[in-house]
Amino acid sequence: MASVLVPLAQGCEELEAITIVDLLRRAGIDVVTAGLDDQPVRASRGTVLIPDMILDQALAQEYDMVVLPGGLPGADHLDRDPRVIGLLRQMADAGKYTAAICAAPKVLAHSGLLEGKRATCYPGSMDPDSVPGMEYSEEPVVTDGKVITSRGPGTAMDFALQLIETLAGEQMRAQVEAGLQRPAL
Repeated sequence: MASVLVPLAQGCEELEAITIVDLLRRAGIDVVTAGLDDQPVRASRGTVLIPDMILDQALAQEYDMVVLPGGLPGADHLDRDPRVIGLLRQMADAGKYTAAICAAPKVLAHSGLLEGKRATCYPGSMDPDSVPGMEYSEEPVVTDGKVITSRGPGTAMDFALQLIETLAGEQMRAQVEAGLQRPAL
C-alpha cells in the first residue's frame, strides 16, 4: 500500500486538505496528516483540523509521496519551514513523488523542484518567471515526472484523483471516481 504525508499548516485551504485526504483514503492509500506544531490547525475559512501527529513524529516514517495543500497563509508557513523544504528535497533525491496545489507549488519552487518543469498554481501566488526553466500551464492538473501540481480549490478533486491514479493505478481512480457520482461534463 502506498503511503502519503500531508503536512497541515495554520491557514491551509480546508477544501483542498480534506479532499486530498478523503479521496486518497477511499483508494486505500495510507495517509498521514501532520501539523507543523502540536496545536489543532485552524484552516483558512476557520475549520479546525486535528492532524494525526506532529511533523517531527511524521518525519520518522517513509512515504511514497508528500502532498502540500495550499491556501494562505498556510502555504507561506510551509514555505518557511526548513523541515518541509528538507523533506521535499529528500523525496526528490530519492525519486519519490511531490505534489502541491493552489499557492503551495511555490514551496516546491523554493525547494528547487520546479526548475525545468511544467507546473501550475493559483494565479498570482508565485512568479513563474523566477523559476529557471519552469513552463507555466493553466491546466487544472499538471504532472511532470515525479512532480504534480494543481491550481486551486476548484481543481482539488481532479488533483486528488490524479494522485490516486499515480499511486494506485487507473482502475482504482475509476473505482473511487465512480463512487463519487461525478456527473459527466
